[in-house]
Amino acid sequence: MMSEAGTDSDQGGPSPGPVKTQISEAVGADLHGLLPGGHASSADISPSPAAEPSGLLSLPWEMVTHIASHLPAQCVITVLPKVCHALSNVGKDSTAWQLRARRLIGSQAAFPVGPREEFDWPTACLEMEQLITCWTDQAHLVARQTQEDEEEQERVRPQQQRAGQDGEPVADGQEAGRDGGVEAEAVQEVAYGVDEGVEVALEGEDGELQPAAVGDQLARLREELEERLEDDGGSLMEGVRDHRVVFNNNDQQDGALNHQEDLEDPRYLGNERHVEIEQHQSPRSPSPPPSLECITLPSGHIAQVNSVLLVGGEGAVCATGSRDWNVKLWDLQADSGGMLLHTLGGQGHFSTHLGWVWCLASQGPLLASGGFDSTVRLWDLQAGGAERGLIRAGAAVLCLSCQTDVLLAGTFDKKVSMYDTRAAEPLVKSLRLHGNAVMCLAADDKYIISGSKDCTVALYDRRADKGLNKVRLGSYLLSMSYSDKEVWAGDNRGMLHSFSMQAGVLKSLSQFDVGHTALVTGIHRSPGSLYTCSSDRTVKVHIPCAPPRTLCTLRHQAGVNGLSVEAGILAVASGDMCVEVWRPRK
Repeated sequence: MMSEAGTDSDQGGPSPGPVKTQISEAVGADLHGLLPGGHASSADISPSPAAEPSGLLSLPWEMVTHIASHLPAQCVITVLPKVCHALSNVGKDSTAWQLRARRLIGSQAAFPVGPREEFDWPTACLEMEQLITCWTDQAHLVARQTQEDEEEQERVRPQQQRAGQDGEPVADGQEAGRDGGVEAEAVQEVAYGVDEGVEVALEGEDGELQPAAVGDQLARLREELEERLEDDGGSLMEGVRDHRVVFNNNDQQDGALNHQEDLEDPRYLGNERHVEIEQHQSPRSPSPPPSLECITLPSGHIAQVNSVLLVGGEGAVCATGSRDWNVKLWDLQADSGGMLLHTLGGQGHFSTHLGWVWCLASQGPLLASGGFDSTVRLWDLQAGGAERGLIRAGAAVLCLSCQTDVLLAGTFDKKVSMYDTRAAEPLVKSLRLHGNAVMCLAADDKYIISGSKDCTVALYDRRADKGLNKVRLGSYLLSMSYSDKEVWAGDNRGMLHSFSMQAGVLKSLSQFDVGHTALVTGIHRSPGSLYTCSSDRTVKVHIPCAPPRTLCTLRHQAGVNGLSVEAGILAVASGDMCVEVWRPRK
């Protein structure tokens, strides 16, 4: 995996965790020039009725807030209140925080995208400074690495040209690779089959398969394949795509998806843009910058990892769900390096589910996993991942949302179901809000927001027990994040959508192109950060303004299926059975 820089500045504050110590050490130097000489304690600085304010506190309040705006947000929030009571009021000035946000974002972008009422400006500014500090470092590192790669290519190119002039043959497959990456790969795979003694047969004129002569197998195969590429390259590509989705049928599987059409990745059904991701090249992986470290979890899965979730608070534990039917828990403590804790499963079971594990959700000690075996399985994190219950959903479970009082599941049969995980009969209600599979969910204690393959987004009022409104789009949503009256979502065409949630009305605000070229499979939004990932093999880090300001792009060797963010830690699941965790360096 590698990264690429966005168009950003270096302006920002501390990164989470390790930089906090640096802030504390630097605060003395930052405040030294602001405070009057000889006043070392907060008691000396604090104004009192008997003494005239002096030094910093003798300045007009507008000037004090302007000076404080150049300190890191972490300092304003945690350090200034300890200096004196008067300076603690700096962190309560909403106008000062808005000016700080404007300086971080720039004058051309709108922020926040949603309603401004009750918006958490201090948290937004703190998160933006942390994000800029961490991820612009990553962008600068990649810019240097890209320059080194270009210089290396310039150095090697004359040697290749001389080799060609000396009469070294160039393989047909290599020449084809310059014209089209996917076609070249197909030729190469056939050549490998011949070299390794695999029996090869060609279709004869009568339609029967005939063995090829050993001496000219490779030449005839190439000619045959080139003719097929010229005549029907599109259908050949469809064949390549279809054979990449493999599901081993099992007599014990009792799920609803036992038919061929159901074995397809539901995100790709009817989506012609899936083929585009196969044409990307895989660049080499860089080393992480000083402010971040990247750990790759050991290869514990034997198939694509569909879902990843950080749980346990502060990103201490990572849960992964895979097409190998298993859910695994990983220890992310600093000294563990990503050690496997448990592979979840009930007594006597050889796997966590009896089908692909597609989604994960958690609330407190409860972890829920949903799969293609039409079940939601419940696990107790405090008891080492012990089995806590089984819910039969009746169809493949495509998305989950855990709330304090209810578990929500969106399924392939167009339903949003509500479950009470404590009850013997857990089903509370099934809602039919859509005309196709429910692909993504978000909720709080008042509302449920769901996105479907029918290109609609529905809003349901939990307290009034009724649907409120539905927004129709030109594409369907695959991922969703909801907080602070803002909803952000990613669709099947690589676009981001923003919505406002106010007074029981879901309103579409904007649509953004941030550079994704395929399905947006994961999204996380907080007041000052926005993370997105896509099957185009990229993860992007943005500031959530309008339009989003992209700080960094991470490139992977396979499509990215999901992400999770907690306490400044980013976990990424990809189709090459790999899970990467980016976190502030300790």
